[in-house]
Amino acid sequence: MQRRKTRPVRLGGIIVGGDAPVSVQSMTNTDTRDVAATRGQIERLIRAGCEIVRVAVPDRQAALALPDIMQNMNVPLVADIHFDYRLALAAIDAGVDGLRINPGNIGGRDKVAAVVRAARQRSIPIRIGVNAGSLEKDLLREGVTPEAMVQSALRHVSMLEELGFYDIKISLKASDVPVMLKAYRMLADKVDYPFHIGVTEAGTVFTGSIKSAVGIGALLWEGIGDTVRVSLTGDPVQEVRVAFEILKALGIRRRGAEMISCPTCGRTRIDLFKIAGEVEQRLAAIDQPIKVAVMGCAVNGPGEARHADVGIAGGVGEGIIFRKGRVIRKVPENLLVEELMKEIDIIIQGRNGDEGF
Repeated sequence: MQRRKTRPVRLGGIIVGGDAPVSVQSMTNTDTRDVAATRGQIERLIRAGCEIVRVAVPDRQAALALPDIMQNMNVPLVADIHFDYRLALAAIDAGVDGLRINPGNIGGRDKVAAVVRAARQRSIPIRIGVNAGSLEKDLLREGVTPEAMVQSALRHVSMLEELGFYDIKISLKASDVPVMLKAYRMLADKVDYPFHIGVTEAGTVFTGSIKSAVGIGALLWEGIGDTVRVSLTGDPVQEVRVAFEILKALGIRRRGAEMISCPTCGRTRIDLFKIAGEVEQRLAAIDQPIKVAVMGCAVNGPGEARHADVGIAGGVGEGIIFRKGRVIRKVPENLLVEELMKEIDIIIQGRNGDEGF
């Protein structure tokens, strides 16, 4: 795929756009005023691989909590602001790395100008966040359309450009995947600013992951997208994991383990559903790239999964461990998961010297 050319924007210690890798971000769902809870969730997000964290700043008390939240934090923090430009100024004073605003809902041009001046002084980029659910009334004559979303984005871009501000990212989020896709595609031909992509209000972990994989995956495959968020109703750590799975599936990023498993058939004589679930759970703690196969039978196991770094395949009450298609040993069914994890540890630690990464 050919990546869309975008101008790079610095967000704390991360570059978004340009030749930088597609980054993964999430948003806390704690009360930002609760410093301990918010820091705890951010730490969990970072361990899962999150590279940019956004927090809601609904009031001044939340803004005043930001310095304590950011203390010794090693990922960029973005403040999500709505309606009150003074909260944006307070977040900037607190030292955030970026802002997410909708310039049309934080006040008149003079208030937007005040935010832009402060952001420019601190070299803080602004994400123009267009959301299908909150478009300006004059753009809704024909309902929520991709054209209306693009027009809203261009209106806000022009506002910032007229103020001499160009450290801009843009998002065009909708819960309707076709609307979201068309909006991003249309805007991609009109500006060179980096895009934050995602399907907003995607749903629970199950349905939201599917919608996000379709929407985000389609855009990334077309080379559109510089940073992503999978918006799920639930633990935001799941957002990070799903985002990396999407990137891995497209060959864009490799972080953590990738598990492949067969759909099973009548040849399967082990409890593959249980084993696959256990392996997937254990692999969640691994942050190094490794491909792991969990296959139902020896007929297809090493052959179909020979591209995997390591894998298991079932037999009758037992199974085999294989690496790159080469059978290493047989083990009883009840030891398959443990023996597989031992082999993964050997590969990661490089004790064999043939890990193949």
